[in-house]
This record gives sequence, structure tokens and C-alpha cells, in this order.
Amino acid sequence: MSIRLQHLIPASLVLLLAIVVIWISFTEEPADAFLFPRLISVAMLILAVWNFARAAMGIAKVGVGFTKDLLVKVAPGIVVALIYVFYLAKTFGFYTSSFFVFVLLFAIYDPAPHTKLVSWGKRILVAIIFMMIMYGLFNLLLKVQTPRGMFF
Repeated sequence: MSIRLQHLIPASLVLLLAIVVIWISFTEEPADAFLFPRLISVAMLILAVWNFARAAMGIAKVGVGFTKDLLVKVAPGIVVALIYVFYLAKTFGFYTSSFFVFVLLFAIYDPAPHTKLVSWGKRILVAIIFMMIMYGLFNLLLKVQTPRGMFF
């Protein structure tokens, strides 16, 4: 596979994702609740178009591009993220499901042993701190409406 194609595939996927995100953020109601997502989605689209143009023109020379090894390493995280976005956040609530998904992703990619209690304690402590920051940022500072589910 050519280097240009290896850069063009992920750039195309990111551009497609940016288009979907901007479409969703500008078509959902109530409009006030989507102000922050609209700002982020416009920035994401601009960066995605820029990234795609660089890949299409062959300017993107950083990294080795899209390889099978990279796909194998990233695939579990992508699967977990898709399940989170399309099912868990809506069913169990944003903060509850985010906590468990963060711990799961941390466990998948953390090289620390899974058999030691100290490793799990570290993962859970980092996830708690991360969720406190997320709550403060989204709920208290930005006043963003997050998905509500069975739990918080």
C-alpha cells in the first residue's frame, strides 16, 4: 500500500466523522444545548479538512501511516468507544458510563499487570480524578447537557 494511501485512509475517516458530528450538532434541538458541541464540531471539521488536504497532496509525511499492526492495537479502543457512544452513555448516563469506559480503556492499554490490586487501584483513582475534572468542565463550567440514563 502506498504511503499516500496509508495517510489518506485515516484522514478520510476523520473527515467523515467530522461531517457526521457537525451534521448532528446543527440538526439537534434544543439549539441552546448544542452551542458548545457546534463550536467544537466546526473546529473539528476545519482541522479534518486541513488534514485530508495534506494527505491528498502528499504533504503528510509524519509517521508510517495506517498499518495492520496499528489497526490491531487501536481496534479494541475503537470498539469500546463505539459501544459507549451509541449505547452506554444513553442507557446508563454520561458520567457513570464514562467512568467505567475510562477504566476499561485504561486497563486495555496500560502495561501494568492486571493481576495486581495496586494496578487496579491506580486505574480507578485516575478515572475518579478524570471524571471529577470532566464533571467540573462540562456540568459546572460549560453547562453542557450530557446524556442522562439510569444513573448519574
